[in-house]
Amino acid sequence: MNTSGTHNALTDVDGIQVGHYTDTTAASGVTVVICTEGAVTGVDVRGSAPGTRETDLLAPTNLVEKAQAVVLAGGSVYGLAAADGVVHWLAQKGFGFPLDKGYVAPIVPAAVLYDLDRGSDFVPPICAEWGEKACREANSGAVACGCVGAGTGAWSGSIKGGVGTASRILESGITVAALVAVNSGGSVIDAGTGKPWEIELELEQEFGRQGKRAVKLPPLPESAPARNTTIAVVATDAILTKTQSQKIAQMAHDGMGRAIRPAHTMSDGDTIFCMATGKRKLPEAPGFFIASQAQAVTDIGQTAADCLSRAIITAILKAKSMAGMTAFCDLEDR
Repeated sequence: MNTSGTHNALTDVDGIQVGHYTDTTAASGVTVVICTEGAVTGVDVRGSAPGTRETDLLAPTNLVEKAQAVVLAGGSVYGLAAADGVVHWLAQKGFGFPLDKGYVAPIVPAAVLYDLDRGSDFVPPICAEWGEKACREANSGAVACGCVGAGTGAWSGSIKGGVGTASRILESGITVAALVAVNSGGSVIDAGTGKPWEIELELEQEFGRQGKRAVKLPPLPESAPARNTTIAVVATDAILTKTQSQKIAQMAHDGMGRAIRPAHTMSDGDTIFCMATGKRKLPEAPGFFIASQAQAVTDIGQTAADCLSRAIITAILKAKSMAGMTAFCDLEDR
């Protein structure tokens, strides 16, 4: 089966909701991915400048299995404050790791990208309230892309970055999807062709007219600082262990490395979370039990990488010019 889900978005995974909070004046924002029932969550961090929260907790050797939300935010280190608002919002509704006397501890990992000095102030005023506002907007429908949420002030190489998403349904019926905030030092566009590197992965004409264009890339400003980071969530409705979820997060980085060149650099903190909502069993296969699951996990990981590449392209094609950066849609044709 070579089809996307209903919305071609992360929300095609049963149990997942997505919400954005966008401040265009500050040129920054927050994107929250919520699974109130909890999703078995893994993470893989690459590059040499990550900004994260609760990623150690997701190691397979550690106690907690499930996260109730993942936060992607702008604001660099200041943006981690948005996760506090998500914790409070979930706690008020009773979602989280169970504690004594009816209390819960919501598990909310987070990752941030560098978008300082792109809006009205050098540091965008990201706070817990931004996280709560993103939660209030969360739903399981279509997901806004482009200059929204964590991608509001993002750039990519010499052009505007943003948020993108994509999904695919496997032959087994398992859904795999990705959502990304592209803020990369590397380019999504091949300077030799003027087209995105991984454009051939397109499903069902998802890239539209913009996907057929070949453009002239503007040069990088000579003084452009290398302050970047691309952050993402891949998700599936499969039943996975934490180890398997971590492996899929690792494999999803292949999609980032193919679609952004270069990726995982000294000035990137590229981070991918994998959330498994546990609605579908992994398909059975003949032979030794562990080997049969290994193939199913490999198939999900490969698909997650492809979905991430497609989501990265969507982020660039949907972005609009702002924050001093020209978007793909406003570039000249070759």
